[in-house]
Amino acid sequence: MVAVLAFAALAPTEEGGSADVGGPANAADDTNTTSTASDPTSPAPASTAAPSTTTIAMPAGPADPDDPDLGNGETVTIAFGGDVHFEGIVRQGLDRQGNNLLGAIAPVLASADLAVVNLETAITERGVAATKAYTFRAPARALDSLLAAGVDVASMANNHGVDYGTDGLADSLAAEATQGLPLIGIGVDATTAYAPQTFDVRGQRISVIAATQVLDDALIGSWTATDTHAGVASAKEVERLLAAVRAARADADTVVVFLHWGTEKQTCPQDRQTGLARQLVDAGADIVIGGHAHRLQGAGRLGSAFVGYGLGNFVFYTQGGPGAETGVVTVSVTGRRIDGYTFAPARLRGGVPVPLTGDEATAATAAWQALRACTDLTE
Repeated sequence: MVAVLAFAALAPTEEGGSADVGGPANAADDTNTTSTASDPTSPAPASTAAPSTTTIAMPAGPADPDDPDLGNGETVTIAFGGDVHFEGIVRQGLDRQGNNLLGAIAPVLASADLAVVNLETAITERGVAATKAYTFRAPARALDSLLAAGVDVASMANNHGVDYGTDGLADSLAAEATQGLPLIGIGVDATTAYAPQTFDVRGQRISVIAATQVLDDALIGSWTATDTHAGVASAKEVERLLAAVRAARADADTVVVFLHWGTEKQTCPQDRQTGLARQLVDAGADIVIGGHAHRLQGAGRLGSAFVGYGLGNFVFYTQGGPGAETGVVTVSVTGRRIDGYTFAPARLRGGVPVPLTGDEATAATAAWQALRACTDLTE
């Protein structure tokens, strides 16, 4: 277990209305495909072989103890998963399997020093649903299933974090305290919402900040955290986000920014993603990564930093098709130096990720690598 140095405050509290995909309310996403499970509500079996990963590493050489960019010289691994909610078949799985819900992917997450996901739901069983096409909520025990799978921190900076209003927001922050899973990108005010979660991993200080570029137009004002108002950290407030990165840079060995961004069902990043990524790297971010498109997008190096434009769905009610292609991206970093990164491909089955092996894994990894071609990134 890593030591947590700084928590967001534990207190109560997509561009223009694009729709989410899949699920009971809308079967538009990939409904022309067939589920990979004969019974989509049955438990996802653990893989019978070790998950396949592809490692891309640059020769690093020995750490120089006098190089401040390397911190204390210890290498840290950080795993990233995409969009998570607990609706439809996922909720059925949670009710039936509890903390074993993510047993198939847990070894991949737990093998990293830190694991981060996008929690695209309010953690509440009360409140009034926002006036929008899709609203998600889950009970506090959903956080237990993430913790049991090896998740260390979850971002709620997205277009579903405040789906159930102020009551839902207060319950989400209360659940952070009671269940023990740090939630970032949301808070009682802007100070807490933009605050990093900082971990001590073998003496290396890893700070993770979260923000969202995606908010329904009609909800931007009421959902964005301000100095006097609870809400989510908005990446539309670019200067405030950059200031948070610069502040974290002054205190951390590694700075991670986890974003909700992109256009749904698109596999290439948009200009607003690539532009923001460069601004964040210039401000001091070492890793910039995120999702929202419900599709995998390209990843690689932007100068000396690592950028991943889209992690896809991770725990989601999508069944079959491109929305079910997923995986875990793990970055190895020594202070500010990106030593390498891996992709462990998986596919959603019963709403949860099951690692691929053999020829399926080889093909999925090649497809993921090919997504870099339409980005500004290098291998």
